[in-house]
Amino acid sequence: MSSPIEIDYYTDVLCVWAWIAQRRIDELCQDYGDQIKLNYHYLPLFSDTVTRLQNQWAHRGHYEGFADHVQAAIEPYDFAPVNDKVWRAVRPTTSSAAHLILKATQLAYDEATSAKLALRLRQAFFVEAQDISKRGVNMAIAQAMGIDVQALQARYEDGTALAALMADHSKAQAQNVKGSPSWVMNEGRQVIYGNVGYRVLHANVEELLRSPENEASWC
Repeated sequence: MSSPIEIDYYTDVLCVWAWIAQRRIDELCQDYGDQIKLNYHYLPLFSDTVTRLQNQWAHRGHYEGFADHVQAAIEPYDFAPVNDKVWRAVRPTTSSAAHLILKATQLAYDEATSAKLALRLRQAFFVEAQDISKRGVNMAIAQAMGIDVQALQARYEDGTALAALMADHSKAQAQNVKGSPSWVMNEGRQVIYGNVGYRVLHANVEELLRSPENEASWC
């Protein structure tokens, strides 16, 4: 059996477009199973939401304007609901707290467990309007999933979770990732960014499955 196609998948957990893209990730995994391997990476787009919203949305209604934008974004997608309180009453200060616990989970467990926690954190924010910039909230969510929070705490204290998160940021720069969500395939030769349809992802994966490895690049 040939090795699976590796896909570097970059998101920010507070990004509504990544929340919408979750359906496409689910479809990819359902359609291709062990033929693909998703590597989950996290971007610091909302690492400082106060400054981000001030710089980009102060003249467009600030938090209320951004909340309206999010509601407009999800309107065509009934599979990606967003609570009306999101960005109006519930305003996370950073996505980095969520990203850090996800890297700790990757280290203490594996990619699959971390991916399940990432989905649960997104649900907690977008659907339940929980503030996932709070470490205690994130730890409680992880614990409710049966994750050993002491194992995660060890990855905080020895610095490995933070180092892994910084490695994600460096890799994103090296691969010229522009935003969330982004899929990087074929050793960086194929980069797909933004709110793309499932057929685009499907076509790229199919091409990689059909094409021999020695035809990947030309002089």
